[in-house]
Amino acid sequence: MLDESLREFSDNLASSAPTPGGGGASALTASLAVALGNMVGNLTVGKKKYADAEEAAKELNCRAEKLRQSLLNCIAKDAEAFQPLAKAYAIPKDTPQRAETIEAALFEAVKPPLEILGYCTQAAEIIEKYAEIGCRLAISDAGCAAALCAGAMKSTALNVFINTKSMKDRKAAKEFNAEADACLDASLPRLERVYKNVEQILRFEI
Repeated sequence: MLDESLREFSDNLASSAPTPGGGGASALTASLAVALGNMVGNLTVGKKKYADAEEAAKELNCRAEKLRQSLLNCIAKDAEAFQPLAKAYAIPKDTPQRAETIEAALFEAVKPPLEILGYCTQAAEIIEKYAEIGCRLAISDAGCAAALCAGAMKSTALNVFINTKSMKDRKAAKEFNAEADACLDASLPRLERVYKNVEQILRFEI
């Protein structure tokens, strides 16, 4: 799936095929957010004006590269996890093991979006630091990264909730939801602050 062009991915996303879906799109969006932050870092390294921030930017760049690859890998993980669930729902309703099969598939399907949310939490921290120390000429890109990451987190969370909503094990469902909520609560305010700060700089500072 990683070998697909963006046009192919978009065409497949628009089709009636079950995958890729919201999870894959969210992972791609998050990877683009990290890539934009990474660009800010690369525009910072090697500039005399930002010599004091160079080592920090290099460290962020290393983290961002690993994180971007992890998010891209989640596109395939999400698709692979959803396939068994799609097959489980296609089982005739009078089949004795249908409910058990669906429940097991739901537990697998919820894992990739939770993993994506975890990576997004790391991305939010990195993006915030890029916005603080990065090249001012690329400040809009840091703001864009924050906006994309926030959108990716919100859409990924919905992919958690649609799976937990159907789980028979409500205790487990609440635990999965709490994990997702913790990621949102930790990162969305941070990303909103970055976006607002960038907007303030671009629109109102003289």
